[in-house]
Amino acid sequence: MPRPLGELEDAVMTRVWQWNRPVTVREVLEDLQQERSIAYTTVMTVMDNLHQKGWVRREAEGRAYRYTAVSTRAAYSAALMNEAWSTSDNPAAALVAFFGMMSAEQREALRDAVRVVQYDDGSGADAAPEPAAPPAVEGESDERPQEPGR
Repeated sequence: MPRPLGELEDAVMTRVWQWNRPVTVREVLEDLQQERSIAYTTVMTVMDNLHQKGWVRREAEGRAYRYTAVSTRAAYSAALMNEAWSTSDNPAAALVAFFGMMSAEQREALRDAVRVVQYDDGSGADAAPEPAAPPAVEGESDERPQEPGR
């Protein structure tokens, strides 16, 4: 599991991920300088550290390097979430608490992601996914009316 990126490492990697192309220290520096005062050597050191940690690969171009992300921001985020979840003493409770923090849009994105994973593993390839049952309301039956033909 990768360690979480530091604040400056994250700022650099955000640019590398967003631009999705090989970048130079100078390009990252110029973009960072729009937000903060920072030295070329600082950015160069951070990018070298990211290379040493395996976040970026680099290719020499003249006297400089061009840096490219090794993986995506989504993969990084997923690894952090997996690490946090897997270290819980009660993973199910941790997931419930996490889902409870999500916005409606995030929950819909989660539903879409589950559908993709189910489709990719073949479990949903033959039929459209069943709609999720609405949450039970206290005092109501858990039974849902049957659809015709089922």
